[in-house]
Amino acid sequence: MTYQAVDTDGVRLTDDPAEESRFLGRTRELKELRADIERAGLDTLSGRKAPRARVLLIAGRPGSGRTALAEELAAQVAGRYPDGVLRARLSEPDGTRVPVARLARELLTELGRTAPPGAGEDDLTEALRTALADRRALLLLDDAADAEQVDALLPDAPDCLVVAVAEGPLTGIADVRPCTLGGLDTTSAVELLSRHTGPVRITVDPRAAEHLVEACQAQPAALTLAGGWLEARPQAAVADLVKQMRTEGAEGTALSRVLRLAHASLPGPAARTLRLLSLAPAGLVDPHTASALAGCSVNGARATLDDFVALGVLRAVDSPLPEYEVPGCLHAQLRDLAETHERPAELQLARARMLERTVRLLQSCRAVTETDSTQAREKLLGMPRALRFPHPRAAADWLRVRRPALLAAARLAVADGELDTLARRLMSQLVRAMVAHFGTQAAAADLYGIHRLVLDVAERRELPREKAAALLNLADLDARTGRTAEALVRYRAALDAGREANDPYATARAMESVGGAHLELGDYDRAADWFGRALAQRLARDERADAARVYGRIATAHTYAGRYGEALRGWRAAVAGYRKAGDVAAHARALSELARVQEYAGRPEESLRTCQEAVEWARRAQDVRLQAALHLRLADTLDRLGDPTAAGLQRSVADQMLREESTDACEIRSASSAD
Repeated sequence: MTYQAVDTDGVRLTDDPAEESRFLGRTRELKELRADIERAGLDTLSGRKAPRARVLLIAGRPGSGRTALAEELAAQVAGRYPDGVLRARLSEPDGTRVPVARLARELLTELGRTAPPGAGEDDLTEALRTALADRRALLLLDDAADAEQVDALLPDAPDCLVVAVAEGPLTGIADVRPCTLGGLDTTSAVELLSRHTGPVRITVDPRAAEHLVEACQAQPAALTLAGGWLEARPQAAVADLVKQMRTEGAEGTALSRVLRLAHASLPGPAARTLRLLSLAPAGLVDPHTASALAGCSVNGARATLDDFVALGVLRAVDSPLPEYEVPGCLHAQLRDLAETHERPAELQLARARMLERTVRLLQSCRAVTETDSTQAREKLLGMPRALRFPHPRAAADWLRVRRPALLAAARLAVADGELDTLARRLMSQLVRAMVAHFGTQAAAADLYGIHRLVLDVAERRELPREKAAALLNLADLDARTGRTAEALVRYRAALDAGREANDPYATARAMESVGGAHLELGDYDRAADWFGRALAQRLARDERADAARVYGRIATAHTYAGRYGEALRGWRAAVAGYRKAGDVAAHARALSELARVQEYAGRPEESLRTCQEAVEWARRAQDVRLQAALHLRLADTLDRLGDPTAAGLQRSVADQMLREESTDACEIRSASSAD
């Protein structure tokens, strides 16, 4: 059997999946495109240095092989671009325009650069241009929706090359000559068919092969499906398919006609599975997705998906997990078939099954990391075996590979508007799984997008409690990336939502966060005022540990404002609160801050005694770094009190502690590596 990989808009064929793809036809187009790379631009002709990357445009209808041609061109010239080939798909499978901000972030990730979560489009595109400024890279921008989308991603680097793929011209981008694709030449088209059918059926009836090429309008995607249909029927003649295509009539495109034939030839359950693949988020399918959509077993779904690959209606993705992609040129056709053969309620039920399966997989993905929790282990064992991950590494790999589809599922669920309960559960489990496997900081950009979706649902459904939580999460991410003013606005909105929901936790948390934003902005009076309001909430609910923390934040605001007397009262209250709560580590840190303020207030003897007490509590907490810092502070205080000998002793103790801690850390790392 010939293995085939259907590109988004075309086809490449390989005789063996391990071998490099062999591209068919388009010799003239490739020659013109390569010549266009060397062509002097308008700036060069006028004596100016080109300010931006050269743009090549490959234009053609879906199914014309435009993406396959772009990939072949990139493969041929990749050696000229040592910084690699970057790829981005500018439209969703259903034709929805992908936001430029998301595209820029994904390209930055490919370059190994990070951008702050929640950064705007202008900041992200500027960061992308900066990252590419000194590079020689090739950008392949597939399925561009419009010129503005491409223009926003163009590098200000004349040594870079951009290959854009679109249906029509990109009016507005200077010095771009489109390479417009029609059908394949007859020889290449017949060769494409013979790769599927074998040479015998073509040789015995070459006229029928030419008629089939004509019926398919020599479009690679249509020819691929025709070849797959014939390959599945070794006894059928090429003329049989030509006759069926003529019987099908002239309605629709050649691609839609041959797809209808392929669909009609499938057994009922397989045909239904094929139609429902139009619901797959981002056009990405794995056996679980297909199983949930069709309501069949996971193993059965995988076998069906492999059959679809052989038929040419699906592409196997190069991935460590079984994953497939619905070709973009077929998405609209499959959606039409689904809407024709399935009732709206059945489509919604299939979508709900898929989202429910995704939620359960995410629950399993997170639970496998909670090895210390008996409840989590029991919950994991209670799940069907097909939903379990053997170990945390396997779960993390699944989450990483399926990330684009999972994020797309969340966006589609929210956009649907009728599955908000499932959407909320999905987003909750997605956040937890990402934090468990990647950590909050590494997943921050994705988390920001998810929290915005949560906010959309909360506002649509008028859920003030969830609105407050989403606003707090977004504001926290804003604050961590230096957008304090934006964070302050969201914290105030979260406070209003918390009050509306009568949620004391959200209200107190928002008040404290508003105070923190004012503190960061240097407005110490407002910070102290808001911290005071949050403190009143904590004390009213007898939340001692939280109250102790807020006492410390009030003291910090007063310290920055130079009101040392009030700061000392605040830190003493914090120390007392931590002592009552039994938090040894926090007690030690509060004593350390109290000693610092006593030093600022000109009370070195008191600071010395407090610092010594803090050292003892830090020792109980086994906080070596805090102990070392306190010993250094003791040394500075002793210097000011005129005792350099004692100060030197304290510094020696601190140095010894830090050296021992560094040695212990190295030994732990070595032991971990050995294991």
